[in-house]
Amino acid sequence: MPEPLVFLPGLMADLRQFAPQIGVFSPERAVMVAPLQGGERIEEMASGLLDVLPKRSALVGAGLGGMVALEVIRRAPDRVARLALMDTTPLAATPQQVADIEPRIIRARAGKFAEVMAEEVAAADLAPGPQRSEVLALVAEMAHGLGPEAYVRQSRALQRRRDQQGTLRRINVPVLVLCGAQNRRYEAKRHAFMAELIPGAKLAVIEGAGLLPTLEQPEAVVAALRDWLKMPLLLR
Repeated sequence: MPEPLVFLPGLMADLRQFAPQIGVFSPERAVMVAPLQGGERIEEMASGLLDVLPKRSALVGAGLGGMVALEVIRRAPDRVARLALMDTTPLAATPQQVADIEPRIIRARAGKFAEVMAEEVAAADLAPGPQRSEVLALVAEMAHGLGPEAYVRQSRALQRRRDQQGTLRRINVPVLVLCGAQNRRYEAKRHAFMAELIPGAKLAVIEGAGLLPTLEQPEAVVAALRDWLKMPLLLR
């Protein structure tokens, strides 16, 4: 039996971030989406995940979910059969990034949550095209469903994340590093650098996509994931 496929959503997202991919892969293997819960630190979120994850799984993390996935494989490499990192970074937050998050947290708590989320994922964060308005509407729906307190917790986790570059060098499972070609936040060249640090990693840059390629170009992401799932397991 193929290993279960586990998706970890990004900031203020839920299973709908991966809905097109879930629809394709669920007839073929066990698929689950693990929400990011358990505190205001990446480490706490990873601890909560390890309590519910299958014994061994193919782990797909996007954005904040990718940061949590790196903490999972750092802490429990035997639990991860494959790893896909999407539109994310292994770097710790810079002092400027930490400072930039703080006013958004304050505004979200002061009743301006919708405004804050419109800034977190703006039209310019997505590739131009007819799908842009639909994706933005879904982003707003997902964020509204999770609420401002979840935003505060996840933002704190982003502020406090550790540098995982050393973790990348120690990974010895099949890895896909994927990003949208027009992702302004986590640029393609940074993903190329991340892939170079991981032995045997495959890089996929999705044209016509920005911050959310799973929704902007779902078929291209499915194709990249399918190739990744076919990659032979590495010798331990």
